[in-house]
Amino acid sequence: MPISRTAGTENDGDGRGLLIHSAGSLEQDAVAAILPSATNARAALGPATGIEVIIQGPGVKLLPMNSPATETVKSARQLDVSILACGNSMRSGGMEDKDLTTGIGTGPAATAHLAQRQWDGWAYARL
Repeated sequence: MPISRTAGTENDGDGRGLLIHSAGSLEQDAVAAILPSATNARAALGPATGIEVIIQGPGVKLLPMNSPATETVKSARQLDVSILACGNSMRSGGMEDKDLTTGIGTGPAATAHLAQRQWDGWAYARL
């Protein structure tokens, strides 16, 4: 499953990982609430564990440059937490890759990415 390497997904460590999935409509501060959960997981699981957050559905509209989530995204990226936006959801919302905050990658379809990561043995959490 091809995903954008700008998201920092290179830290798959020993193959273990945690995929955090956010779907549906989100309140404006929801991304800022989800990403700290990912950074807490980073602290608990250690640097060898891959951690990704994938945003699907209308929530991708919370990810553009200069959004309230920009600083939280930057903090999560500094801890090697990958953040992905669903490409299908972006198209539905009229967004392009260039609209996203720096450091957010994309995957063509969140559902396919979820399946691939689970087949790879990653844990799944929906927030």
